[in-house]
Amino acid sequence: QVRLTELGGGLRQPGGSLTLACVASTRTSSIYAMGWFRQAPNNKREFVADITMNGGTTNYAESVRGRFAISRAGAERTVYLQMNSLKPEDTAVYYCAARETAVSVYDYWGQGTQVTVSS
Repeated sequence: QVRLTELGGGLRQPGGSLTLACVASTRTSSIYAMGWFRQAPNNKREFVADITMNGGTTNYAESVRGRFAISRAGAERTVYLQMNSLKPEDTAVYYCAARETAVSVYDYWGQGTQVTVSS
């Protein structure tokens, strides 16, 4: 019901910056919030940040707070993740996600995009 397409990803040196984008497409479903998760090799997928599409309320994992910023373009149903002061531990596949209500789980997922932070 919801198709999510991630744009961006790539290689950056430690301390660098990178912006990801996610475009949501749906004809019948509503979207309450969109967010970003990441999964490093041999690790479980973890929450990074999310934002409500209406009010723009944001949440961040403590590991990225102050370094990453999530924003939205409501009319275009696009969410961005601006990543600054990148660290090697930020290396992961980043997934865009969406949910329909405030209490539902994130059950719509993008394909994922690789972010690598290395010297």
